[in-house]
Amino acid sequence: MFNIVIQPNKHTIMKKLIFTAVILVSCLTFKNANAQIHFSVGVNIGSQPDWGPVGYDRAAYYYIPDIDGYYDVSAHQYIYFENNVWVHRPYLPYRFRNYDLYHGYKVVINDRDPWLRNSVYRTRYMGYRGRRDQSIIRNSRDARYRNHWRGAAQDERARQLDARNQHLNQRARQLNQRDQHLDQRAHHLDQRAKNDHNKDQHDKDHHHDH
Repeated sequence: MFNIVIQPNKHTIMKKLIFTAVILVSCLTFKNANAQIHFSVGVNIGSQPDWGPVGYDRAAYYYIPDIDGYYDVSAHQYIYFENNVWVHRPYLPYRFRNYDLYHGYKVVINDRDPWLRNSVYRTRYMGYRGRRDQSIIRNSRDARYRNHWRGAAQDERARQLDARNQHLNQRARQLNQRDQHLDQRAHHLDQRAKNDHNKDQHDKDHHHDH
């Protein structure tokens, strides 16, 4: 008997190679996607501020109902609506310069760019306005918060500097208004002096004619 060996044709080999390559690429893509997902949902306790709420391994943003604004935990910046745009600042706006972050209520939000859907969060969490019963990291004895962000002093310094700038700008506007008032007063006095001079000259001419 003769053994018949069937050699695979080139098309079959090529299909197998392509199939193997697709499987390898899919595996690599899946692993990479898993790595990205793991990174995106990883813990960030170390970035959470002294005044943040306890109980969250991951906190991307805080929504603060009392000021209708947000705090970016990783960037340590406040996000609020000012002059018809959302701004990112290391301090709260001047109108909230005395707001007590340690006692105000914060809502953890892990959605991307939540301020773009602010009406949703405002409606959902407006009931938390004025609440002062939230436990914060500063008062926690949980070992997980041992190395949390202690940037409250920096935030306070930034608020003080902003308040000072606001005061200086207001003082500059007042001085500018005062200068304008003095200029107007000087112009008025100058005009009055000219009128008196013209009147005196007119009286002299009239007396000379007689």
